[in-house]
Amino acid sequence: MWSVQDYDVKNGETKRVDCPICKGSKTFTITNNMGSLVWNCYKASCTTSGGKRVRLTSEDIKKSFGGFIQETKEIPFKMPDFIVSRSNNIQTYHHKWSIPKDVGLMYDVKEDRVVFKIQHNDIIVDAIGRATDKRLPKWKRYGNSDLPYVYGCGRVAVVVEDCVSAVVVGDIDVYVGVAVLGTSLSESHKKYLSQFSTAVVALDPDALPKTIQFAKELRQYVDVVKVLRLTDDLKYRNEDDIKNLTNIGV
Repeated sequence: MWSVQDYDVKNGETKRVDCPICKGSKTFTITNNMGSLVWNCYKASCTTSGGKRVRLTSEDIKKSFGGFIQETKEIPFKMPDFIVSRSNNIQTYHHKWSIPKDVGLMYDVKEDRVVFKIQHNDIIVDAIGRATDKRLPKWKRYGNSDLPYVYGCGRVAVVVEDCVSAVVVGDIDVYVGVAVLGTSLSESHKKYLSQFSTAVVALDPDALPKTIQFAKELRQYVDVVKVLRLTDDLKYRNEDDIKNLTNIGV
């Protein structure tokens, strides 16, 4: 019995071969897009088609990040002088949201924003500030990188909307909080998340359509994608939400 994996289609590659079912000459194509195998026979009388997930090798993941990592290196980022590492406002924010000290918050004295550093390979490549008053925009990006804000160390990625929620997630063992900081998933977000075998989409309760869309897009990149229905934003540490989050990633 034939198997699509017998054709050994590498990540990013498309092969056109004879159909194993109807034997049509060069009518059968197989494409591997970030571990998502899709195949189809283009002969009118043949209905052979399908799709499945296959695990990416570590080399595939490195290659998929290659251009993005190079792009990140080519975008120099220098923290603005008006962003400082010490302020009473930082301490207030730490206490308000129970943020661990290792997050390393900073403060924008010019616009009254608490600033989260975005890092890649231990290098600060960008920063994002949260207004402490009612000014708009609520969140402000200081650089040009397309990286998400990430906190934690684990095998399960939890996709959230903001930095504080990512920190709450990262405080739970085996979870990595990934804040997309926007209304859509960029290609860079998807490539970053493809290194995980499991991703949980846990957006705010009023963002159900976006939650469903995120999950649909991520299934092309991640083996297991789950959706967590929340009763409140994760940054508020609702007891039932935290319990459900702890259980869903197992």
